[in-house]
Order: sequence, then structure tokens, then C-alpha cells
Amino acid sequence: MQTLSQSPHDRRFLRNPYRFYREARAAGPFFHWEELGLVCTTSYAAANAILRDRRFGREVPPGRAAAVPDHLAPFAAVEAHSMLELEPPRHTRLRNLVLRAFTSRRIGTMQPEVAALSESLVAAVPEGPFDLLPAFSQRLPITLIARLIGIPESLAPELLRWSSAMVAMYQAGRTRKTEERAALAAADFSDFLRLHIEARRHAPADDLLTHLIAAEADGQQLSTDEIVSTCILILNAGHEAAVHAIGNAVAVLLRHRTPPEALAPPHLLGTVEELLRFDPPLHLFRRMAYERVEIMGRTIEEGCEVALLLGAANRDPGPWERPDRFLWNRPEKTHLAFGAGLHFCLGAPLARLELATALPILFGRLPNLQLVKPPSYGDSWHFRGLERLIVSA
Repeated sequence: MQTLSQSPHDRRFLRNPYRFYREARAAGPFFHWEELGLVCTTSYAAANAILRDRRFGREVPPGRAAAVPDHLAPFAAVEAHSMLELEPPRHTRLRNLVLRAFTSRRIGTMQPEVAALSESLVAAVPEGPFDLLPAFSQRLPITLIARLIGIPESLAPELLRWSSAMVAMYQAGRTRKTEERAALAAADFSDFLRLHIEARRHAPADDLLTHLIAAEADGQQLSTDEIVSTCILILNAGHEAAVHAIGNAVAVLLRHRTPPEALAPPHLLGTVEELLRFDPPLHLFRRMAYERVEIMGRTIEEGCEVALLLGAANRDPGPWERPDRFLWNRPEKTHLAFGAGLHFCLGAPLARLELATALPILFGRLPNLQLVKPPSYGDSWHFRGLERLIVSA
């Protein structure tokens, strides 16, 4: 297996990681990424297979789990009940209960709300050059997530701070300071949610928090710890991914001077899927082998952790012709932007709804929208997204 070197913090790489992905693909379906210390795959077939293979998983077996240092205890307490980190049977029970509250039908009823919020945000953009991220891409998903869960919108800045601190834990090269910030955010967010959960037990409302409290299957309900972890997961994954998905999508559409017909009803959903394939917000999932497994002629030893490079898998020339080109009218094929298998993203319907509703409104109300400066990508390759998107209308 070939070893390749590439700093995930290099500015050139952050601007365009796909160059490195092409180099890595030439090394075969698997390679060793020196800086990450991980076996990685750029192959769509391999990543798709591993995501669906029960011999791989997220949950670290008890015998292999490292002791949690004291300074990370609050963060670990949240992770201990997070669906993202669990496998069956605990994952199955949690996901089934959460799905009773977080249904596609319920998400679908939010379309008028997404549209109204998008309209109000677009109407408020300043004249002259402005940064689209704080004006639109960040405010839309955090407001919607707050409303969905049942948290006052006025607390959005605090939610953003907590979310950013916790999500930084999943990025390459985290430091002790990163860990301490994440632990503090986890503790504060958990305490905050416990107060809201207690309030909802006495005064139910039509929000996700109330539905999670009421969710029951086979006589079992979610514990308070499980509700706290679920709400934090929905906020962190839903908000961070949605912000980057919207920002990346707008940058792609502007860079490629995409015609208005791409966002018209006959083509809109296909364009959204192509945007998610072409520049997805999440570029890495990790899976651990629970036994010795052979994938595409390569033996993965028990206990080996494999990094699935989703952004690379979505540019694999096997499933897609000319994969490095953005083609809004490309025939649809299943991509891996939301993962696959047991851990397929619970928030995928909401993410798709936000893109399919917000993008036509943004470009329809601002037909002269254009880039003023090249998009600037943040030092957060795992969650690939912009730190600035300066545009004019």
C-alpha cells in the first residue's frame, strides 16, 4: 500500500483537495495518508461497500476503547449517547425512536417556512459587496434548526459558538485547546438543553424537543441523556453541513455561470444532487474493521480504522463520466454526500429541502449576483466549507 503525504492544513489543498484525490486514486483503491496516520480510500465502490458492511462500524469495541482524559469528560458524555458513534442494537433503538419525531413528512411541512425565511434574508442583504455567509448561508440553517428543536432564535449566536467548538474535535490535528473548548461547549450546551427538556415536560409544544420526549417504541422512551445527545447531533451535523452545503453550492453556481434554467422546477432537484456530488460539505467518514475483511483485493485487518474520503468517492470516474466537471443536467446517480447504510444522514431530507428552496429564491431575487473575490475556504477540510464568500448583487 502506497504512502502519500499531504498536509490537510495547506492552503492550496484547502482551496482544491480534488487535485490530491486524483493523485491518491492513481495509487489504487487504498493508500496510507501519512499526516492522518490512516488507511484511506478514494474509491466509490470501496467507500460504498464499507459504509454498508456490518463488519465495519463507528463504535469502538470496549476492549479497544482508550480511557477518556478528565478534561474531555463532558464531550465524551455527549458522544456516549450519540447515534453517530453507536452500532446496533443501541443505534437501531435510538434511530427508530428519533425517526418517530424527525420524519420526512414533518420536514416536508417546513417548506413554506424555509421559503419565507429565505425571502426575508435575501431582502435584507446590504448594497455593494458583502459576505454571503453571515448574511444568508449561516443564518438560514441555524434559524431553522433552532425552530425545529424548539430553542429561541435569539440564542443562535450561542448555538453557533457551541457547535463550532464541538465540531472542531473531528478535524485533523486538534490541540489540547481545541479539546478544552469542545468539552466546555458540550457541558454548557448539555446544561442548557436539560433546562429546556424539563420545561417541555411541563409545557409541551409543537417542536422536536417535545416529540423526542414523547417518542416511544416497544415501551421504551429516550432518556434525558439520549435526548440531549440527539439534539446536539442534529444541531452540529445539521447546521455545520447545511452552512457549508449552501455556501459551496452558491460558489459552484457562480463560478460556473450556471444558467437560470438549472434552478427551474424541471431541473432543480437534479441540480441539487449534482451540487452535493460535486463539492459536498463532508469529506471524511471513519470506520473500524471489526474483523479481518477483504475489500477490492486489499486485506483490512481487525481493528484497522479506514478513512472514507467521500469528496473523492463522489469524483470517481467509475460511476461518473467527466467527474471533475460540474454538469447541472448530469443524469442522476447515487452519491455519498450523505453517507450510506445504517448511518445514512438523518437530516438529508432537511438539507435537500433547504437547498431546493433557498437557491432558486436567492438567484431569482438577485439575478445579478456575482463573485467579487475568489471564494476563501476555511482550515476545516473534514467539513469542507467557506470562511468568506464576497459577492455583489
